[in-house]
Amino acid sequence: MPMRDFHYRWVFDLKSSPEQLWPFVTDTNRFNRDTGIPKVTVDQTKNPLRNARRKVQLSLYGMDVEWEEQPFEWVRPLRFGIERVYSKGPMTRMRALAELTPTDTGGTRVTYDLQATPRNLIGLIVIPLQLKYKTEPGFRTAFQKYDELASAGVDARIGESSASLPEGDQARIQALGERLINESEADRRAETKSVVDHLVEFVKTGDEFAVARIRPYQLADNWDLPRRLVLETFLRATRVGLLDLRWDLVCPMCRGAKDTGSKLRDMPIDVHSPSCKIDFTANFDRFVELTFKPSTGIRLVTTQDFCIGSPQRTPHIVVQQLIPAGGERTLDLPLGSGSYRLRALELPGSQVIEVSDSGADSAKVNVTQNGFADEVISLSKRSSFTLNNDTTAEQLFILERITWIDQAATAAEVTALQIFRDLFSTEALRPGEQVSVGTLTVLFTDLRHSTRLYREIGDATAFGRVMNHFDVLKKIIAERDGAIVKTIGDAVMAIFRDPANAVVAMLDAQETLANPTNGATPLELKAGLHTGPCIAVTLNDRLDYFGSTVNLAARLEGLSTGTDVIVSRSVFEDTKIVELLRAEGYEAKPFETALKGFEEEQSQLWRVSKIRNN
Repeated sequence: MPMRDFHYRWVFDLKSSPEQLWPFVTDTNRFNRDTGIPKVTVDQTKNPLRNARRKVQLSLYGMDVEWEEQPFEWVRPLRFGIERVYSKGPMTRMRALAELTPTDTGGTRVTYDLQATPRNLIGLIVIPLQLKYKTEPGFRTAFQKYDELASAGVDARIGESSASLPEGDQARIQALGERLINESEADRRAETKSVVDHLVEFVKTGDEFAVARIRPYQLADNWDLPRRLVLETFLRATRVGLLDLRWDLVCPMCRGAKDTGSKLRDMPIDVHSPSCKIDFTANFDRFVELTFKPSTGIRLVTTQDFCIGSPQRTPHIVVQQLIPAGGERTLDLPLGSGSYRLRALELPGSQVIEVSDSGADSAKVNVTQNGFADEVISLSKRSSFTLNNDTTAEQLFILERITWIDQAATAAEVTALQIFRDLFSTEALRPGEQVSVGTLTVLFTDLRHSTRLYREIGDATAFGRVMNHFDVLKKIIAERDGAIVKTIGDAVMAIFRDPANAVVAMLDAQETLANPTNGATPLELKAGLHTGPCIAVTLNDRLDYFGSTVNLAARLEGLSTGTDVIVSRSVFEDTKIVELLRAEGYEAKPFETALKGFEEEQSQLWRVSKIRNN
């Protein structure tokens, strides 16, 4: 006998705007936990279902409940919804839709529609009781709490302080924080303490979801502290046992962590993402991110899933719509300026959409079995957008921001820091593997007339002077966010992410070595810089780099006089170098020469130096 549907509509008037509320209310994993919904498990034994559907299970009042989870659909920040088709339990179907409507006062009216179809007599009894006496009060409490947090400017990804650890665990965390401060350099102790105080409180009281994957730059921005200071403090915190370090392998499509390891050598290079249906090769520049979690000895973090398809799991996706074969849907899109990509999970290709003040007020995309048209669509920030699924199958359409957020501490950036190479000198790839690290600035230096130095002041004294010069270079390079990769005799190979930092570091090093304060023999340091793509490998159990960028940089050092830095065109044309050379006190003189191994064309180079007043 067919069962009647239950239909409930709840309205919540809140003071925060839809944009403020969106990251809170669409984090349905946290929302379900906060409203008392049991944890769920995903059936991993089933064959992959179309369009991100998955089989999910939970236990409710001793009953096994199983359903097929349809993909969430949403338009940020206006509405989101989900449909579930049950194979076990008191229901056969459930639909939920939340709409966020801005009010004249700057707040939001949240309208939550829920429809449920019972399977049997138990469902007829349980559904209205559950929704009336538990679900609706729980939702109201959660929305009111999220409204307060959003109004207070709390970062939804971090949430509110909620954990309550035993006093003994809190005392151990506090003691490790004090040790971390005491072991820091004396001249940086005050600024280190500012980070440690925040970190200790966060580890003690942070929400379970937030502390399970700690992103240092995200916390730095939230605490209004320098990113590099926070990252370096977190790296040192692993040495005192306060934090554990992890490498997350990030999918280029959903941008979620597909694999996690405590060592770089544990990370796979060639990866398949079954949910996104793509194969990709990991690179350090974007797809491998450094994160942290509390050390298991001081706080055991056990995260559980309460919802598997939360829109907030993929915050770069602004629109997701499931459209049947032959179907058409028109959406009212509020978008920020920038570049977007429209794609479908089961179709090849994508379409670029540019959003600006001068874009069109409406557009229509007709998607066929062959994918998307090879053209760029221009839209205004508020536009009418029609999607036509002219294929023979249902399609899940995704509109996502192309730009990645800059709050990720990528492996390319972290491994180029001197503090990382000092603290984690054994971090390396599996032997024989190589991985792209994106663009680096590679430095080679050598001492000019070092052979004559040994002859003039004696081997022992000269050797000591050379060793001291390594200390000077290491300190100056580290201060400019670079790292020494290796020394070769009197020479140094180092890497930087920022070409301008590399140039300034070398000019400062030349000046320091040429004017020693202890009466020692002055030294002349030759230096050459080139910027380009590099490959990371393991060499002599250490992380090393190779490729044409490294080879070219190695050729430049020999052209230096010891009072200048030889830079290639890729360095000279960097925007920060352009700004540096405009500043008073620097000059660049161009010249051309043929470089060994690169004889096919004359190389345009520049001698960059400080302007010295006579």
